Amino acid sequence: MPQSEAQSNAVAATAGKVPLDVAAISQELEAASSSDILDWAARTFAPRVTFGIGFGVEGCVLIHLIAERKLPIDLFTLDTGLLFPETYELWTALETRYGVRIRPVRPVQTVEVQALHWGPQLWARDPNKCCELRKVEPLRRAIAGMEAWISAIRRDQTPERATAPVVAQDKRFGVVKINPLVRWTAKDIWKFVLANEVPYNRLHDEGYPSIGCHPCTTPVGEGEDPRSGRWRGQSKNECGLHVGQPAAEQS
Repeated sequence: MPQSEAQSNAVAATAGKVPLDVAAISQELEAASSSDILDWAARTFAPRVTFGIGFGVEGCVLIHLIAERKLPIDLFTLDTGLLFPETYELWTALETRYGVRIRPVRPVQTVEVQALHWGPQLWARDPNKCCELRKVEPLRRAIAGMEAWISAIRRDQTPERATAPVVAQDKRFGVVKINPLVRWTAKDIWKFVLANEVPYNRLHDEGYPSIGCHPCTTPVGEGEDPRSGRWRGQSKNECGLHVGQPAAEQS
């Protein structure tokens, strides 16, 4: 993909020469392929660009695209200590298949220590606080020192994500946020996965379209929203990583 003026400005910005016009760059990249968006991210921000995989099927696609082009993008995951066994199996499978290392970023407190401080099963009593402790705070540490982080969100996943741009300034975490798959649909994702034999979490075949921590994730019935299995029974459908306010402040 030829480098546009907006992209050239972005490269210069990383050297402190000009401000980064994320709105213009996002518009430039709106019609670009996901691979080209990742190329731009690596060219502009490496080595201070990272991708945090949550081991959803979208994240597996991004690992494939990053590894395919051998892009110098740091890879990490938020290991909450509450992931499904199948998720840990996928972690190993992706590293083996693509020859990459996905570094673990863990909460300050283990699940057991958290229970001592906050009481048992915090996720059942105050899921927003649990997400803050086990996901949002670790994310802050994971991207500290980075200039950009890549996410696997899509616009069709939730109302909160429906207007997500390709590139945005994430003021909350102080980095540029890049969403290479934002225009993809669920059908696009699965078509790519099956065509390229991308490893994915086998729980997807057992009624789990969206997979998080095991205490807060249930199978989804026919006709239900794909994310209805997350925090079922709670007025919550985001862990707090991709919204504007801290998870503990969400209603």
